[in-house]
Amino acid sequence: MSHHVSDKNQVHRTMVVDTLKMVGQVVKLAGWVDTKRDHGKLTFIDLRDRTGKVQVVGYQKMGELTTESVVEIIGEVKQRPERMVNPDLDTGYVEIDVSEYQVLNAASELPLPIDTDGLEINEEVRLKYRYLDLRRPRMQKMLSLRSQYARAVRTALYERNFVEIETPILTKSTKEGSRDFIVPSRLQPGKFYALPQSPQQYKQLLMTAGVERYFQLAKCIRDEDLRADRGFEHTQIDLEMSFVDQQEVMHTVEEMIIESVQAVGGNIQQEPFPIYTYQQAMEEFGQDKFDLRSEAEKKNGVLAFAWVIKFPFFKQVDKTDLAEVADGKSGWTFTHNPFSMPLPEYVAQHLKGENVQQILTSQYDLICNGYEVGGGSIRAHQAEVLRATYRIMGYSDEETEASVGHMLRAFELGTPPHGGIALGLDRIVMLLAGEKSLKEAIAFPMTASGKTAVMDAPDSASPKQLEELHLQLATK
Repeated sequence: MSHHVSDKNQVHRTMVVDTLKMVGQVVKLAGWVDTKRDHGKLTFIDLRDRTGKVQVVGYQKMGELTTESVVEIIGEVKQRPERMVNPDLDTGYVEIDVSEYQVLNAASELPLPIDTDGLEINEEVRLKYRYLDLRRPRMQKMLSLRSQYARAVRTALYERNFVEIETPILTKSTKEGSRDFIVPSRLQPGKFYALPQSPQQYKQLLMTAGVERYFQLAKCIRDEDLRADRGFEHTQIDLEMSFVDQQEVMHTVEEMIIESVQAVGGNIQQEPFPIYTYQQAMEEFGQDKFDLRSEAEKKNGVLAFAWVIKFPFFKQVDKTDLAEVADGKSGWTFTHNPFSMPLPEYVAQHLKGENVQQILTSQYDLICNGYEVGGGSIRAHQAEVLRATYRIMGYSDEETEASVGHMLRAFELGTPPHGGIALGLDRIVMLLAGEKSLKEAIAFPMTASGKTAVMDAPDSASPKQLEELHLQLATK
């Protein structure tokens, strides 16, 4: 059925991928000018939308178009002659003969090329123009992969009766091994909120609340010293379960990882995942993050998962790490987090604070291809166990109360045994995509100097804002 061409409103937009089955029909397409070739009176462009690219031919028209301009075109879908078929393009069997077109937004000269994979371009430039950088096919694939993977994770957890719950972003400063970002309160002068390093305490409180199985894809915000691959924010797949032991949590997480990775076409080296004790890992690999792949498996993008268990609960404070010095007043600090439960055979000496260096914790880390992709533990659910942890770290009862008093209260009001894990979503997507940098797996990551992508933050606050927040800046 043919439409009268100039009655634009009657023609609905067709996606590029659908033109293959519309030979002989008039279609309206909209998208970006991917490439342009002038052949005298004929102008060829490749028009790109989210579904692909198709060749568009204009007779004595489109000569003024620039690449990456946004256009709408109306024309007939024609079968390409056999010798003109482009086997590299999904739509290479057809082309569009343009009858009319409209420039929706003309693009000026691009500040960076987007017809390469982008890895050769300076990071600051790529992130300043991230909205252009994301137009690359490699980055479009990444955004799509991340979305599909998140969906597969949710599906696997919903099928196991987990409840997805969001926890607050404005919260209280707590000891979790990194520096907090703090937010001044306008209504309570001189008081501050903290942004969450993780939902650790809220997820444990949800176990107190009787949820039994919780998860969320949680933003975690830490004021860490930045390295090339690290930003202040990351996203974790955060989950917690009640009435479980270590084996049950590991088994549930392993099933979820296998299902979600396979759902997006990932290739897993071995199932079930091999298990190493911390001591075995240190003896065999010299570290607790190791890569079990052969050279061939590395080339083929295989994912080699493994568990590491039986970690020391405490370590001696690294005097050069200010966060550790602050956390471990006695010279001892936690290796993973203070909310862990010691392994059953060490609970008695933990409560007494004896032979601290020997105490092993119910921590389990998930390793993949040389990276830690997750860490969790069975948690302390009794107030005296958490108090003992803080006592070993040199806290007085008053200091413990000030830091985690709300947790101690909850533990005295019927908290079940529970445990869980946090898995790095960005890291898993990076490995699935075969990328080398975490930033490639994040839509708008930070620069190595801690600047936000596209927007210029951090930025100064106006005198009025500072006044409202009862803040004065110290002069340097």
